[in-house]
Amino acid sequence: MKPTMDDVQEMVSALMVVVSGVERAKRQGQAGALATLYLIAAREPIRPTDLSIELGVHQSSVTRQIRAMVAVGQVHVVADAADGRSCFISLTDTGREEIRRLTEVGLGRFAGFVEDWDAEEVRTLARLLNKLEVTKAEAAKRAPRTDSWRTRSERK
Repeated sequence: MKPTMDDVQEMVSALMVVVSGVERAKRQGQAGALATLYLIAAREPIRPTDLSIELGVHQSSVTRQIRAMVAVGQVHVVADAADGRSCFISLTDTGREEIRRLTEVGLGRFAGFVEDWDAEEVRTLARLLNKLEVTKAEAAKRAPRTDSWRTRSERK
């Protein structure tokens, strides 16, 4: 049986509550630092501009965060020889250790969230979230995203 619009609305509402909580945690806690470190690890060396685009934050926020990470030895910044206005950011061993530590803290928090759940419920949620991401990506390929809230003249 296909989901009704009420079913979809209930799912979207639940997801928005979860996403809002994750976004709040990224702004207030160490989740933002972990996201930054993960992205650097995945794309190193990475330019600050690319980092700000991927994280969806203003470049000045990335600059402040990278300066703080340099100060504690988590990242290394090297000038781009081809472009004197830019640089490349890479992780240090301290940065890799911080990823490990923050991952452990985050997993501990999530373990606390589901401590009264059955293991099969946790696996089902993971499977369904992964399925949602796959089908969302497939749908995006079939129908390019449009910003329908913008007028045609604003998109030009």
